[in-house]
Amino acid sequence: MIGHLRSTVIDCPDPRALATFYAELLGLPVADEDSDDDWVVLGGPVGHQPRLAFQQAPDLRAPTWPDPERPQQFHLDVTVSDIETAEKAALALGARRLPGEGEGFRVYADPAGHPFCLCWD
Repeated sequence: MIGHLRSTVIDCPDPRALATFYAELLGLPVADEDSDDDWVVLGGPVGHQPRLAFQQAPDLRAPTWPDPERPQQFHLDVTVSDIETAEKAALALGARRLPGEGEGFRVYADPAGHPFCLCWD
């Protein structure tokens, strides 16, 4: 095991509105949000259970199920204890590094091209 599932992240134009919908639908509390309303997380604290996160994507082309022209859109956040070790292991499994990183995360693609992040606290 390289890490554990931190969050499933859903792109959307209005994170607060979509998080409110899923909070009501699933009975999950807001666990984290930023002051710009471009990131909202539902569920428990990091490490206690997988969480559902919503990130702002203002130009999102919404998926049209089951039309493959506009497929489902999400990514996984995986918490790791040592980013350098985890990155080497993920790359050895077939992941590839993508542009983009921030304080506490790096972006990768799985072998089929789906993005995911390795995160650390």
